Amino acid sequence: MSKGFPGPSAGFLVWRLANKWRVAVDRAVGPLGLTHAQYSLVASLYGMRRTGERPSQRQLADHTGMEALYVSKLARSLESAGLIERTRDPRDPRAVQLSLTEEGVTVTRQAVDVVQDLLEQLLEPLGGRGGARTHAFTEELRTLLDVPLLPPAPGTPPARPQTRPQT
Repeated sequence: MSKGFPGPSAGFLVWRLANKWRVAVDRAVGPLGLTHAQYSLVASLYGMRRTGERPSQRQLADHTGMEALYVSKLARSLESAGLIERTRDPRDPRAVQLSLTEEGVTVTRQAVDVVQDLLEQLLEPLGGRGGARTHAFTEELRTLLDVPLLPPAPGTPPARPQTRPQT
């Protein structure tokens, strides 16, 4: 870093880590026929299935933080691949429920194992998945994820004064 300029911002580092993770997961689950986004969907379905849930596309979108339209697109592709089933919710004919097929369960279990190994590699410098630093890091991430990020209304000045470097 050059003098007078601070290191990378927290936002930049979060973005870099998210990209690093996405690329690593894409490569790891690619041989199973999945992308990172598809993995996020089937792994979430797998976890919800274990608690007896059969979520709607909207519930899965809320759970994963993905846009509902994107979840719908991913669900259609996963249905075409034979990994999930999409059925109408008997309580709400407008809603579509999602569930894993038998093949989907098999592929998801394999993918979860691969991604857990990858996660252990990522978290090893913090003491591994069970380490105290990893626990603290996870809590910090939860705190940040709970902060609503809304764009300012047009014409609204920034909430905080922006400082410029001294020249």
